[in-house]
Amino acid sequence: MSSRKLDRGGPATGCPVTGLGDGTWQVRGYEAARQLLRSTETVQAGLGVETTSKLPQRIRRPVLYRDGPEHREDRRQTARFFTPRRVDEHYRGMVVAVVERELAKLRATGRVELSDLSFAVAIDVVSAVLGLTESRPGIRRRLERFFPEKFGKPGLTSAHGLYWLVRQNVNWLRIYLADVRPAIRARRREPRDDLITHLLGQGCIAAEVLGECLTFAAAGMVTTREFVCVAAWHLTGDPALHARYRAAAEPERLAILHEILRLEPMIARLARRTTAPLVLGEVTVPAGSRVEVLVDEANADPAAVGDEPLTLCPERTVPNPAGLSFGDGPHRCPGAHIAMLETDVLLTRLFALDGFRLEGEPRVTYRDEIGGCEIRGLVAVADPVR
Repeated sequence: MSSRKLDRGGPATGCPVTGLGDGTWQVRGYEAARQLLRSTETVQAGLGVETTSKLPQRIRRPVLYRDGPEHREDRRQTARFFTPRRVDEHYRGMVVAVVERELAKLRATGRVELSDLSFAVAIDVVSAVLGLTESRPGIRRRLERFFPEKFGKPGLTSAHGLYWLVRQNVNWLRIYLADVRPAIRARRREPRDDLITHLLGQGCIAAEVLGECLTFAAAGMVTTREFVCVAAWHLTGDPALHARYRAAAEPERLAILHEILRLEPMIARLARRTTAPLVLGEVTVPAGSRVEVLVDEANADPAAVGDEPLTLCPERTVPNPAGLSFGDGPHRCPGAHIAMLETDVLLTRLFALDGFRLEGEPRVTYRDEIGGCEIRGLVAVADPVR
């Protein structure tokens, strides 16, 4: 049976909630983690939220960085873009067309880096959902510059920090001029049924639309890129599971993908800050504490997922498909249904290509701040069409 492939280090302590002595707490238990993520007595921490607090008050923060009634109302208004029915009826055909277009390039050349293939698909899918459909050529390069494989730490206290600060501001400007501004202008002339049109209807200025687009790009493009790679790695490394996936109908295929994601969360660190004392199990976390959810460990909590939690078992009974890999509570990932559809459409069609195989050894690197990963070195190979 397949087992976890991504090692983020450090065995679980067995304690569901642990204080680190510096005012920070860590949550490893599934139920305690879900309770924290659903609590109305916490706010976002990490993911750059501290930086957004320095923005002028008149600037509307991206939805990721808001909490309370304002956040709930925004999620209520945008929920229609991400319902399972809309994903199936409105986005499925688009996803299939995007995947077929990218696989045609693979059939022409015979091989492609899997991370490049999955990123190209993710860019087109998320762009269509957002409304970034008037972009100038080169959007992939602009996004790669904005989400580089190695990050620096912006700041004004060193030459290196200043370099990163300037670099990211330049990258923001590139994306705004080449991608976001053309989309805004087009939708002001002719509103459409997409997220940018909705944001403009809410009175958002250009800078606010840019912030939301980049937030959704990070959530929908980068994580899906890596999940496609880790799912393909699991499936092709287990012949029986691979055969089962290829023969299965969509519901069973999605169950397999959800179980892979439970084992291998693409964001394995979520952080909240308490606004009042919060009882998590038998522990009371003081107000003002930073609390980190170790998603990979919570997803392997035997009390929630049963025996052999580090093995892949699609028939496993869990409280949520994929565990807490999409988060939970008010900030649960709204694009979960799109991400799973996109992954399934790409993999089923990729595996069906004549002569398909996966070559190379995966190179895995980690981003400690979110427990994220990057998988490079896997090459999708298929018989070229002459």
